[in-house]
Amino acid sequence: MDCNHDLIHIVYSLSKDMGLPGFRVGIVYSYNDEVVSCGRKMSSFGLVSSQTQFFLASMLSDDEFVEKFLAESSKRLAKRYHIFTKRLEQVGINCLKGNAGLFLWMDLRHLLPQKTLEAEMKLWHTIVNNVKLNVSPGSSFRCQEPGWFRVCFANMDDETVDIALKRIEAFVSQGKEGGENTATRKHWQPNLRLSLKSRKCDQGVLTPHMMSPHSPMPKSPLVLART
Repeated sequence: MDCNHDLIHIVYSLSKDMGLPGFRVGIVYSYNDEVVSCGRKMSSFGLVSSQTQFFLASMLSDDEFVEKFLAESSKRLAKRYHIFTKRLEQVGINCLKGNAGLFLWMDLRHLLPQKTLEAEMKLWHTIVNNVKLNVSPGSSFRCQEPGWFRVCFANMDDETVDIALKRIEAFVSQGKEGGENTATRKHWQPNLRLSLKSRKCDQGVLTPHMMSPHSPMPKSPLVLART
C-alpha cells in the first residue's frame, strides 16, 4: 500500500467472531516497531496460558470448522436481528438498519419528555432499575442525539429474548396508555419476571449511586451464578 506503514495498526480479538470473550485473547498487529515493543511489554501482565494457546491454535487451524462456524453464526445472528427488530417495530420502536454485528441501535427518542442528556439518563435508569433490562445509553458512545440506546441481542437464548421483548412491549404500551411521560416514572412496576436456572438477580448491584453511563452494571455480571 502506498502509505506510511508505521501508522497501520490492527487490533483484533476472538470475543465476537468466535464467541470466546471469556478467553480474553486478542492480537495487536503493527508495522510500527515501537507499538509492537510496547505491546510485547504490556503482554507480560496478561499472558495467555499454554493450554489456551494450544486449544485456539488447534481450532483455528481447522479451516473447515472455522468456515462452517462463521457461516452458521452469521445465519443465526441475522435471524435474531430480524426477530428483534420486527417485534420492536410492532410497538413503534425503530432501529438503525444493520447487516452485521451483535448489537443494534434502538430509537427511544419519542419516550423522552425533553431532548436532553438528562432525560436520556432518567429513561436509562428506569429501564435498568425498573424494567430490568441492561441496555446502554447512546451518550456513553458519544452519540450526539439523546434517545438512542445500544442493545446486545446475541448473548441470550430464545426464551430470554422473548422475555426481554415482552418487557419492552409492556413498558412502551404502559407509556402510551398513561401519556408520554409515564414511561419514565419510577412507579412503573414490571409484571414479567426473568427466570434462569440456578441464577438469581442480585438487587445489590442495582443501587442508583453505583450507576454509570459507561458501565450499566459496575459489578458484572448483572445476574450472578449461584449453586
